[in-house]
Amino acid sequence: MRAIFFAVLALAVFAAGPAETTRAQGYNETIQTILSRKSVRNYDISKNISPAQLDLLVRTGMAAPTAMDKRPWEFVIVTDRTRLDAMAGALDHGKMLLYAKAAIVVCGDINKALPGMAQEFWVQDCSAATENILLAAESMGLGAVWVGLYPFPENMSRVRGVLEIPENVMPLAAVSIGYPRGGEKPKDKYDPARIHKDRW
Repeated sequence: MRAIFFAVLALAVFAAGPAETTRAQGYNETIQTILSRKSVRNYDISKNISPAQLDLLVRTGMAAPTAMDKRPWEFVIVTDRTRLDAMAGALDHGKMLLYAKAAIVVCGDINKALPGMAQEFWVQDCSAATENILLAAESMGLGAVWVGLYPFPENMSRVRGVLEIPENVMPLAAVSIGYPRGGEKPKDKYDPARIHKDRW
């Protein structure tokens, strides 16, 4: 009887999906958020996002680590419908922006970055900030997706034009944000075959 109980429990956890599984396994809220994050491209257009929510998302972005604490990031919060639509029209993979209530464009200011070869750390710094924003959005019940801009010059130039971003500031990513309509589920990407212990 006990064996049957555990077999049924295991089947229920498997069928539930990654988000439910994290709760079933008793992970803390931070781990649950990380494992539940998914790319959301379909939004409920009847629900708005407040300035306070957007400010909090950017605040979490600025909590990310940076090389030598240079913090080369800049953030453009976009809620203007005309500009969101213009970005959607300019980006082949940005059509979800037509329905998003907001976007946060994460940029790196080359003038604030480290000198020489270390300048490229701005990419890592701003990527960490972008991931923080995605995780924060998940934790707040919002849907978000990372729309890559860097390193494609055309995408960067188009967004720079729409948002009037200066030349020394490099648009890395646009995070499209809205309340999810539902349907998206997190992917279980864990693969023990990719783990190497002590050596390759």
